[in-house]
Amino acid sequence: MPVLRAIESKLESIFEGIFGRAFRSSVQPVELARKLVKEMDDHRSVSVSRVYVPNEYSVYLAPNDRDQFSDYEPQLCEELQDYLAEHARRERYVLLTPPRVKLETDADLDVGEFGIAVRLVRGPRPQPGAPPTQPESGTMIYRPEAAPQPPPAENEPEEARELAFLTVGETRHELPAHPVVIGRSKDCEIRVSDPNVSRRHAEVRPVGAGFTVVDLESTNGIEVDGKRVRELELTDGTRFTLGSTEIVFSQEMG
Repeated sequence: MPVLRAIESKLESIFEGIFGRAFRSSVQPVELARKLVKEMDDHRSVSVSRVYVPNEYSVYLAPNDRDQFSDYEPQLCEELQDYLAEHARRERYVLLTPPRVKLETDADLDVGEFGIAVRLVRGPRPQPGAPPTQPESGTMIYRPEAAPQPPPAENEPEEARELAFLTVGETRHELPAHPVVIGRSKDCEIRVSDPNVSRRHAEVRPVGAGFTVVDLESTNGIEVDGKRVRELELTDGTRFTLGSTEIVFSQEMG
């Protein structure tokens, strides 16, 4: 069994077996692990020959969620740290010290919501060329996905809705109502086989009734008509380039 999957199984076991009756929380440990990895990827610091990533992670939980983790908090933090360390090893990221995860309580969060803030901290013996200690990032808040809507009643006509698509080469991807990541990594929702595309290159985010594509601090960025942009509002027919791959956004009524 791959190492990351083995750690995920340990995290999932927290909710199973003998802990099942006493350990109920809307926040799933496996979801924490995956979002911590996302924050690691999103806050990379690229030097001449190395890619440094944060080594301190603060996870903010609603009071009720934090209380239910109290008896198993050290075990949970240790497993999350192992998950981050293994991901960094696989991606060949450089950690200045072993990753450290700590849980905090935030009374402004609802049950099921959590926030993550990261920080890159130099160790007692910093490596030559390593970036300086950085201030803690802004807290990224993650909320549970909305429950799926029930299907329309039999014989009741389904209301037409506008569908959005990204076309990459000859493949057309329908965009869901939540952010999707485009990149070379197999973990991305839309995978692009282009050596000039970063592992996690850009993210398409629903904004109101439309969509916006945002650069995730990639190496080659997002280009429109030969100009590099940090983010781009998408309208029907918008074309943009990641690496050497052109992507087309389109909309139609479904």
